[in-house]
Amino acid sequence: MPAAISGAAVRVRRARRRAATAFAYALCAALALAPVPAMTATAAAAGTSAGTASAAEGPSVHLSKKEAGKGGTLTVTGRGWRPRTLLTLLICGQNMIGGTNACANGDGRAVTTDAKGAFRRSLPVAEPPKPCPCVVHVATVTGEPHAAEAAFTVAGHPVAPLPKESTGGRLTVLDRPRLEGSSGLLTWFGAPPQRELTVTVGNLGAAPAKDPVFQVGTSHGVFAPKWEEQQWRGTVPAGKKAEVRLPVELTAGAHGDYLVSLKYGGRILVEQPWGVGRPWGVTLFWVLLCVVVPTAVFRIGMAIVDRVRPRAGTSAVNSRTTGAARSRSTGPAHSRRARTGRRRRSATTRDGEPAGLPWFTPDTAPSTTTSTERPTSKGSA
Repeated sequence: MPAAISGAAVRVRRARRRAATAFAYALCAALALAPVPAMTATAAAAGTSAGTASAAEGPSVHLSKKEAGKGGTLTVTGRGWRPRTLLTLLICGQNMIGGTNACANGDGRAVTTDAKGAFRRSLPVAEPPKPCPCVVHVATVTGEPHAAEAAFTVAGHPVAPLPKESTGGRLTVLDRPRLEGSSGLLTWFGAPPQRELTVTVGNLGAAPAKDPVFQVGTSHGVFAPKWEEQQWRGTVPAGKKAEVRLPVELTAGAHGDYLVSLKYGGRILVEQPWGVGRPWGVTLFWVLLCVVVPTAVFRIGMAIVDRVRPRAGTSAVNSRTTGAARSRSTGPAHSRRARTGRRRRSATTRDGEPAGLPWFTPDTAPSTTTSTERPTSKGSA
């Protein structure tokens, strides 16, 4: 009986210890998990506020004055730009609808942003070539293009309503243009060089640009570009961008440094240099022509001369015939002299070659005075 009681007591104590241990574990877990929701909510709120702040930040422009006359100055400040970036500051008319052609480019200023992307620069007030409404336009010079504008009034400058955009959009180039393609074997022999101008354009207007018509021009040296209209099939929605590809072709045999220009809406969007190699195949063709033609003419002339010149055998036969006729007509004495002359000639020359070589000595050279003829009898004539 006491042993059974002691065993039950032991089991009770063990159950109590397990319960206490489980309670301690549950309490620790509750204490560890209790602050987690609050911390998570705080972090999420901080992240949301940071995202809102970064989205709100961007290239911005602020003016010290909203209106000033010609000859005055105003201070332009900006924030949210890329650090250490070169910017240009211009006063433009007609809200810069015509691009930089509507700006007072001669009185513009340049400034470089600091390490935080901010700047401060004084700008002289000048009258733009276009009437107001005017803006102060700030844009990057290098790197990814960014721009910002602030309304400004030039006192005493004429004001006119904004022109209507007949093109259905305001396109601008957002990336550096590229000339894609390569020259083939036919181009090396003078075929027209061909490339494809690729640009990324963005629509800054309020209306979409549907099937815009571009003007592509090519110029060489100091000559003005020759423009050609090309329609791009597609639509660039307002505030969107698109990649435009337009073919470019030069004249046959063109070589040297060329400049490809792209114009839209009356203003030049981009200018891309293009170095065209010399068609050396054409040069090689003319060199071969100048060598082959004279050689062929010379060979034809020599063939004609070879056919019309007299033969050597015919001349010898004619001379022998003439000698025989003379011997028959003049008698025995003349015949002997003719035969002696012929033997001498045959001894000295044979087929046009000398019988005695120049290095023979007189003792070894054949004698021309000896005669192999038999003396004729005195009365045999």
